[in-house]
Amino acid sequence: MKGGTFRNTQWDPTLLSSQIVSMQFCVYFTLGLLVFVANKLSGDNYSLDHLFEYHEIHIYDMGGRLVICAFVLNAFLASLALWCIVRRAKLCLDFSCTFHVLHLLICWWYNRSFPANASWWLLNVITGTIMCIGGEFLCLQTEMKEIPVGYAALNQKSDV
Repeated sequence: MKGGTFRNTQWDPTLLSSQIVSMQFCVYFTLGLLVFVANKLSGDNYSLDHLFEYHEIHIYDMGGRLVICAFVLNAFLASLALWCIVRRAKLCLDFSCTFHVLHLLICWWYNRSFPANASWWLLNVITGTIMCIGGEFLCLQTEMKEIPVGYAALNQKSDV
């Protein structure tokens, strides 16, 4: 990186790949924990079906409603992951969409059929929106911090 530039604008595939993998891990880890708690509260047995089986997204019983709550709560936690891992407001939409497209592909593979449940699609649109807007809000708060300017700033390092 050159000394006078504000941000590194070069395309770094290693950084991008590691951020995508980190986001997938963090979001699925927290989702797994939340669904585990939801299953314990509802008395259901914990399985990967609750994460990837699109038929598990329903409001017919307490277990389905708690799984939906876990997904929504996880979207807020995913916003924190965007803030910690990506740290750029303009990239939050990209990473939110990347996570949800990969989730769609995993669900498609896991179910061996394309998700046709309207509640699954609605939930993913809602969680993607929460994840993106929450991440952008948090990243903008960090990006808008005052940058020290002047003689005193020459001897300080700025965390930008």
